[in-house]
Amino acid sequence: MRGVPASPPPNPSASQPAVAGQHYENFPVASWLCPPHLRAPIGVIYAFARTADDIADEGDASPDERLEQLRAYRADLASAARGEAFSDQWPKVFGPVAWAMANHALPEEPMADLLSAFSQDIEMTRDGASYPGRTELLDYCRRSANPIGRLLLHLYEVRDDKARRQSDAICSALQLINFWQDISVDLPRHRHYLPDADLEAHGLAREQLQAFRPLGEAPPPAMALQMVRELVRWARALMMEGAPLVHRLPGRMGWELRFVVQGGLAILDKIEAQGFDSFSRRPSVGKGDLPRMAWKALWMRG
Repeated sequence: MRGVPASPPPNPSASQPAVAGQHYENFPVASWLCPPHLRAPIGVIYAFARTADDIADEGDASPDERLEQLRAYRADLASAARGEAFSDQWPKVFGPVAWAMANHALPEEPMADLLSAFSQDIEMTRDGASYPGRTELLDYCRRSANPIGRLLLHLYEVRDDKARRQSDAICSALQLINFWQDISVDLPRHRHYLPDADLEAHGLAREQLQAFRPLGEAPPPAMALQMVRELVRWARALMMEGAPLVHRLPGRMGWELRFVVQGGLAILDKIEAQGFDSFSRRPSVGKGDLPRMAWKALWMRG
């Protein structure tokens, strides 16, 4: 058993990329734009989320085994939050977590919400379940994405309700953008994020989606592309609702968020550029897109 470390973790984010593309999508890991004194606790949050994501999504464990592992992970989080000893299973995660909670008053609830979302993903994938409508999907985003923004606001010492609402809008938009970007990846894994109500409104049955490329041979019909067009419009509106937050955060923090916002909008532009067909291929942003993103970030207006 291990207790609360008295000193910060040794440069926990030094080896992490600027954006976690392979494990925890759309997580703005401590880049050079981030204030140096916050890189350590932000790296702690990233390592916590990435490890939980790996428990939920990597390896050969059964769904029940993954859920049991997440319950144990949640118990260690509770112990760290209380300043008590935690298990030896993830010492490189919970040693730094305990340090961040003790030294930065990092709150437990948003981190627990992340674990709730990971568990929900396992259960829904196992059962082949889907989201009835956008309200239910946003509730998932509230726990899978919004906690990251709230934890960062806490570290930035921005605590007012308006900032939280704008942060929630940005984070939910990023999660939705990830869904619409990854349709061709999620369908083979039996992850159903396209809301049932949107499918029904466009005359589509979930079973039809398996016939669209790359799973099947048929291109997606116009009604499927129109559905994605409307979902992209929804995500873009949500992002623009939260975007004014970039002007609330001073210095490097505001610039970090500008690039997060523009990265999400760039993905939506890519989906639109390929005719809203993310059934056939996954659009992505590369180094060649950075100058355009930087220009748009520079000219973001209040």
